[in-house]
Amino acid sequence: MLGSKLDIFKKEWTDVIFKGRNKEYGAYELRQQNSRSTNLALLIGSAVFVFILSINTIVNAIEGFIPKAPTVVKLTDVKLLPPPPVDPAKKPPPPPPEPPKPKVDQVKFPPPVVKPDNEAKEPPPTVAELKTADPGQNNQKGDPNQDINIDGPVGNSDAKVTEADPNQVFAAVEQEPEFRNGGAAGFNAYLAKAVKFPAVDRENGTSGKVIVTFVVERDGSLTDVKVLRAPSPTMGDAAATAVRSSPAWKPGVQNGQKVRVQFTISFAFSLADADQ
Repeated sequence: MLGSKLDIFKKEWTDVIFKGRNKEYGAYELRQQNSRSTNLALLIGSAVFVFILSINTIVNAIEGFIPKAPTVVKLTDVKLLPPPPVDPAKKPPPPPPEPPKPKVDQVKFPPPVVKPDNEAKEPPPTVAELKTADPGQNNQKGDPNQDINIDGPVGNSDAKVTEADPNQVFAAVEQEPEFRNGGAAGFNAYLAKAVKFPAVDRENGTSGKVIVTFVVERDGSLTDVKVLRAPSPTMGDAAATAVRSSPAWKPGVQNGQKVRVQFTISFAFSLADADQ
């Protein structure tokens, strides 16, 4: 009756366990309906699991039956304004000046291209020609009175190229000078360590802002240090001394050349910092 496989939920085992006992007790009913309850729970769980996996497909199917609102395209007329009237009295800007002549004669030297001899239209200059002339883009007569021009363009002008004053001080340039050790933040950190709060000002309770101007030279050094404003002469001297002792900067650049640039800085003397 029991067999080799033990199953305590079989009806025969249930009757043996509850023999002579109260079968109206809930445990007997639970054992009797165990198989049905287990199958029902498995069926419901499987149905819920399949529903969760298919919810996206169901939503897409429902949206397919709902008609979408037509796309509204708003057309706007674009009105092109007429060009401004040409003022006949206003002359157009002049063309750029003709580059100066080279110092040495130039002979046209075309870029080398490998071709058969019968297709060569412009033979390269001979060795004899290159002894008395430099290779260039065109045949150009030189002027011994001109300055040597290596990378610049050449033309037929007799005017010499004038260089800018090397001592000119610029207020703004294409590439501003920069403190080598960290830029503006690095220079502020340097000043915080280098500037010493004057003892007499600390005793008198003097504080305020100091404005200093200086020139960054072409080699990166700082010159022409001047104090424009200071709460006291001793504070101005302390700030100027720290600026003069600054490490070298990266010089400013204008038109590809290093130039002198004027700089103005300001920083504050605070009693709170002096007490630390």
